[in-house]
Amino acid sequence: MLKSLFRVKPVEPAGHVDAGEPVEGSLQGEATLKRTLTARQLVLLGIGAVIGAGIFVLSGHAAAEHAGPAVVLSFIIAGFACALAGLCYAEFSAMLPVSGSAYSYSYATLGEFVAWFIGWNLVLEYMFAASTVAVGWSGYLNSLLTTFGIGLPASLSAAPLNVVDGSIVYTGGLINLPAVAIIAAISGLCYVGITQSAIVNSIIVAIKVTVIVLFVAFAAKYVNPDNWVPFIPENQGPGRFGIDGVIRGASVVFFAYIGFDAVSTAAGEAKNPQRDMPMGILGSLVICTIIYIIVASVLTGLLPYPQLSTPKPVATALEAYPALSWLKHIVELGAIAGLSSVILVMLMGQPRIFYSMAKDGLLPKMFAKVHPKFQTPYVGTIIVGVFAALLAGFLPIGLLGELVSMGTLLAFATVCVGVIVLRRTRPDLPRPFRVPFATIICPLGAIVCLYLFWKPFSEHWPLMTGWTVLGLLIYFFYGYRNSRIGKLQG
Repeated sequence: MLKSLFRVKPVEPAGHVDAGEPVEGSLQGEATLKRTLTARQLVLLGIGAVIGAGIFVLSGHAAAEHAGPAVVLSFIIAGFACALAGLCYAEFSAMLPVSGSAYSYSYATLGEFVAWFIGWNLVLEYMFAASTVAVGWSGYLNSLLTTFGIGLPASLSAAPLNVVDGSIVYTGGLINLPAVAIIAAISGLCYVGITQSAIVNSIIVAIKVTVIVLFVAFAAKYVNPDNWVPFIPENQGPGRFGIDGVIRGASVVFFAYIGFDAVSTAAGEAKNPQRDMPMGILGSLVICTIIYIIVASVLTGLLPYPQLSTPKPVATALEAYPALSWLKHIVELGAIAGLSSVILVMLMGQPRIFYSMAKDGLLPKMFAKVHPKFQTPYVGTIIVGVFAALLAGFLPIGLLGELVSMGTLLAFATVCVGVIVLRRTRPDLPRPFRVPFATIICPLGAIVCLYLFWKPFSEHWPLMTGWTVLGLLIYFFYGYRNSRIGKLQG
């Protein structure tokens, strides 16, 4: 049985793919998805996934609680870790243009059991992240509505459950209605088709990038350099300022980069994945990191960093300057748009991972059903949308935010290891994109990701263990018994 747990999925070189031409690579049946995405759309998809919570929510918290003005360094460290993993994703996605992301890459290199483990952790990254961001979207929307005197009551804009001192308590609310509504609307969009989703995402990205440019352009003149002194505040305990705080801040803002790998889940729908996937992944990472550094610098220059620990730090900073009150409302609109695109990409990614797992027999066949007209994994889209809406509407999501980062970091580390393994086991495979200096970059990527996983999140190991046990039960009671490779190998 131990040997069968690490059975590897056969890998075949993927042929060059042109628009509309099917590809029969390592996943049979992958041609049922429609290839329509260009390199530009993939870059915008990555920006749509990444630019959102990092700027509009997490930047202030990381600065106020952990890094101070040096949150800029935290973004650079997190971006560096993602860049190392991004290079590995680029090699895999160009070589294996399929829709399973890290799950599919792990199956081809490290075996079925590891692939299931990573696929199960990707549920944390995509579905739970969509729910978490939807709650933030709800807060910004209600803040904007309140400005105009039409804000929703707390009973309809907050989850009825919360966690206090480790216990679940009733808050008096009924449902977070805006969070449920946005997930329902975006799930409907994902149901209709990948092309429509990409077009809407491109429009949203244009809006939020415009808002960010306006913020930087008009707020920069109010920056007070004294707010950057000291750049790295003196350490006040574990994870609070100093170099240790910068590292802790990096683990916090890492959530801001979650989603760039969602570009790889669309590889099965890219027109020319061998060329476009590396451009989409690395291009979006570089652009987003530059944006984060600029915005974090302006933000910490507007207000002393201890005052930025709010759910809406950018709006909070602007409130201190009456002359910029008009910009505050525009920023709120930009936050709503930005968080919308993050939810969109997350809800696009999860059903496609389930699609790949179902094609392999590790999940029920219904997750592999493709709509005859829209050519989307519609059953998985519906199921993911329902569960994400329930999480956002009724449960406290704050604690799960760090679980999202933990699951993602494990996936990233596995992809880095997978590149080295496949280079040794299948050196004959054509690699349209190769990680430069792979013997250095791949191990370094795995080490950095595992370090960010292990050090800051040790207090959440019991929750991570519980999530893993649940996944193992599903695998051994269903996936292992129904594995397609297992049946073929007898």
